[in-house]
Amino acid sequence: MRDIRLWRWYGLAILVFVADWLTKQWALSALVYAVPVKILPVLDFTLVYNRGAAFSFLSEAGGWQRWFFALVATLASVILAGWIWKLPRNAIAMPLALALILGGAVGNLYDRILLGYVVDFISAHWGPHYWPAFNIADSAISVGAAIVLLQAFFEKKEETTA
Repeated sequence: MRDIRLWRWYGLAILVFVADWLTKQWALSALVYAVPVKILPVLDFTLVYNRGAAFSFLSEAGGWQRWFFALVATLASVILAGWIWKLPRNAIAMPLALALILGGAVGNLYDRILLGYVVDFISAHWGPHYWPAFNIADSAISVGAAIVLLQAFFEKKEETTA
């Protein structure tokens, strides 16, 4: 049996999934579709449904994209879970990043399979310039990806200076 420290990363992925699910349930019950609720001058809560991938990519593709993106997310989740399992027990940055990505991927996969779309509700903007709406799962995936990139950059830098 692997060290108990390994399981904290799967626990984090579950925590991301639960936080994402709870916030989406709140958004579905408290917000009216496409009606913004101002939170800060640069932040609204606006309920929208994303039938595509990131930035609504392929959202108007006719329906096949639902199952394609579900398959991609399922495969990615299995790969991420296996990758976490194989990492050294004392590693921190990479399993943290992968756990965030895994939890986010499963959160959006859950929506896609059950609803046919991903629930987004966080809307950031600067004046009239709006970023595409997102959710907690998207945020976790983005933070995890940033950690992976930083880890890769600093690992590369350490190799060249060693």
